[in-house]
Amino acid sequence: MNCLITISSLLLCGLLSPTRFQGTVLLGLGPHWLLIWVVAWSIKRPPWQGIIGGMAAGLIQDGMSLSSPSHVFSLALVGFLTGRIDKEKYIQEDFISIALIVFVMAVIAETFTALQYTILDFSRLTTIWTQHQTIAIVSALLSSLWAPVVYYPLNYFWDKLDKD
Repeated sequence: MNCLITISSLLLCGLLSPTRFQGTVLLGLGPHWLLIWVVAWSIKRPPWQGIIGGMAAGLIQDGMSLSSPSHVFSLALVGFLTGRIDKEKYIQEDFISIALIVFVMAVIAETFTALQYTILDFSRLTTIWTQHQTIAIVSALLSSLWAPVVYYPLNYFWDKLDKD
């Protein structure tokens, strides 16, 4: 049951990625659903499991977008960093903590992706980093606002399955 919920929620977040529902779009960008899933998955797990979850989400996103810089590395980094967070110290109020963690991780992921674009085409340095500012802040804002929609149901099911 745990495996079914985990895989189906990951695939659902992958399917939500290209969609643009009313109220989820700002400046043509939407929430980073797979990043939200990686944070929800990694928050109560060790860093190595966060890396595996990030790699799985990154492979799904790469398979859907066929983009040159891979999302595997940025989402694996997000999974690792989220897994390293001291849960007892920083996660007090779920809603605020998860939104803040998703915000920071979205900025980190978009920055890592911008670094990959810079390495691939250094001649577009100014354009890449100018666009990065807009993409990072909008992605972080929308993802952090929509994070509870993914986090709460998954956290509920995973906690319930762990108790059984």
